[in-house]
Amino acid sequence: MSRTQTGVPDTRPGTDPHSWWALVVIALAQLMIVLDATIVNIALPSAQRDLHMSDANRQWVITAYTLAFGGLLLLGGRIADLVGRKRTFLFGLVGFAAASALGGAATTAGMLFSARALQGVFAAVLAPSALSLLTTTFTNPKERGKAFGIYGAVAGGGSAIGLIAGGLLTEYLNWRWCLYVNIPIAVLAVVGALTLLHDRPGHPGVRLDIPGALLGCGGLLAIVYGFSEAQPRGWTDPMVLTLFAVGIVLLTAFVWWQRRAPVPLLPLHIVKDRNRAGCFLTMGLAVIGMFGMFLFMTYYLQVVLGYSPVKAGLAFLPMTAAIITGSTQISARLMNRVPPRLLMAPGMLLAATGMLILTQLTVDSTYATEILPAMLLIGLGMGLTFMPVFSTATADIAPQDAGVTSATVNTAQQVGGSIGTALLNTIATTSSTAYVAAHLHDPATRELITREGIVHGYTVAIWWAAGIMLLAGLIAALMVTTKPPKQPPPAPAPEPAI
Repeated sequence: MSRTQTGVPDTRPGTDPHSWWALVVIALAQLMIVLDATIVNIALPSAQRDLHMSDANRQWVITAYTLAFGGLLLLGGRIADLVGRKRTFLFGLVGFAAASALGGAATTAGMLFSARALQGVFAAVLAPSALSLLTTTFTNPKERGKAFGIYGAVAGGGSAIGLIAGGLLTEYLNWRWCLYVNIPIAVLAVVGALTLLHDRPGHPGVRLDIPGALLGCGGLLAIVYGFSEAQPRGWTDPMVLTLFAVGIVLLTAFVWWQRRAPVPLLPLHIVKDRNRAGCFLTMGLAVIGMFGMFLFMTYYLQVVLGYSPVKAGLAFLPMTAAIITGSTQISARLMNRVPPRLLMAPGMLLAATGMLILTQLTVDSTYATEILPAMLLIGLGMGLTFMPVFSTATADIAPQDAGVTSATVNTAQQVGGSIGTALLNTIATTSSTAYVAAHLHDPATRELITREGIVHGYTVAIWWAAGIMLLAGLIAALMVTTKPPKQPPPAPAPEPAI
């Protein structure tokens, strides 16, 4: 505990210097979770060749993780409230490391898919406990702003860092290290958590809502699975339509049950709150656009421009730097002075502007003049948006609801990423196919027309991503009406020594 100049222990909330080391531990866990949503993207071609995956099945390296993560987050949040956030945090770290080791040692495609699904399960336990630990560790408004700025930078920049790390590990070691790398990160986080994190035991009044868990998780799983299957099967395929219908029915039943459950999995007052609902929607829509952009730019840089995995990963570095700058140097400094929507709405406008620049890509575009400016704008916009979303969504929540509220923010992020990848990729593929069919008249030009078709599909999908981000900005401006957090009264000046 820190001390004032008079030697009296300083008991003001948020002033314990150990809390900043606790933030390092929490940020490490969050980085590991977010990394694994993208780190295997660049490594996927190597893993596919090594394990003899078919083109139809290779998507499960990505979707097995996002399906388990997005579908089980609400249950993970409630478990954190039930048994205690620190215990849940440690359990999630150990399980995530074990699943990563299993995936790195995979000898068959099925073994890798299973390991990725297990990673998603443990991430669903780990993510909400990490965010709720952050919420309860930093209660002083000024320090809370700084802490959420760092956390938002990790959450926003982690995906881009995953692409860079995936390229480096794949090119200089092999694809398996994209999974093994989680083990030392988890070991450091476990040691730090045992030493630095403090938490009250679980809340005895919290009970697991088993019917709610089955309905809610089942509905989310069905919808995310439907989006993932829409890419190879098509949007009108009977299985895809059935999955969407089942998902809607289950989620409708989930809402009905939550109104009647004695201890609901998701207390509806959390999502009925206008500001929180606005934050959840803004997060989900923002990530739809961002994950789609990651997918397209990864393939554009490697397939169209011929970048190596390392060069493609490093190409995202300026965007990562912009996210960190926007989150820690702009949002964190302004959060206590301006309403959150004055950060979130301009942030989404900046990101949408960056997307519009990317719609002008051609097969001969240059990085410095066309790609770099867009990435900087997207990164700044995301940095401005993520931190106030996390902070506003989890502010002033009852302790017994901290875990499930944190889980809802993460659910919006993960489900948005899953939907964005499937939705925008389907739009891109359809547009590319139509372009090639309309322009291929001479077999001698097949290669050029195919490359032009690929880029055309990307730019059509990016137009959609820009529109989705503008919608996110509009929702933030209209729904998030909360004011800046009130500053605590200044501490009394110490008496002068006589």
